[in-house]
Amino acid sequence: MSAPDTRHVRSAWKIAVVVVAMFGFGYLLVPLYNVFCDITGLNGKTGRISVGAANAAVASDRVITVEFVGNLNADMPWRFEPLVKSLKVHPGKIYEASFLAHNNSDHRIVGQAVPSISPGIGGKYFNKTECFCFTNQPLAAGETKKMPLRFIVDPALPGNVKRLTLAYTFFNITK
Repeated sequence: MSAPDTRHVRSAWKIAVVVVAMFGFGYLLVPLYNVFCDITGLNGKTGRISVGAANAAVASDRVITVEFVGNLNADMPWRFEPLVKSLKVHPGKIYEASFLAHNNSDHRIVGQAVPSISPGIGGKYFNKTECFCFTNQPLAAGETKKMPLRFIVDPALPGNVKRLTLAYTFFNITK
């Protein structure tokens, strides 16, 4: 009878180790994914810099088109759109754009905007100094809010990139 008990104890320990490993992997997945995206430039994540760090030399001889797109997750009862569809920008200069959000529901909703930029290589050269995506955005029932964005395109952006598309998707994170 002692042999089966030893096997059961050993199996229980193996299962416990697997459960702890799975939990640890799940817990570390987001930070690992962020590091991977920062290293490779995948997923179009944009950078974030302070206004003081945005003193790069303006490339006045170069023009990049920045397009803006607003999306909503399927269960988000808002209207969300850029006020300007695109801007012609000189790398190294700070620009402003705004989005408009309106809560179509009859109750308060907290939203979170997740940015994405394409082509993916552009993510490391597109830096935001101010963005509504940095914080949660609560909107009361029927409320409309103008959401500002300040950004700078790094002059080191590869020369073959002539157009960047910045897309935001709003998700309902109301608890």
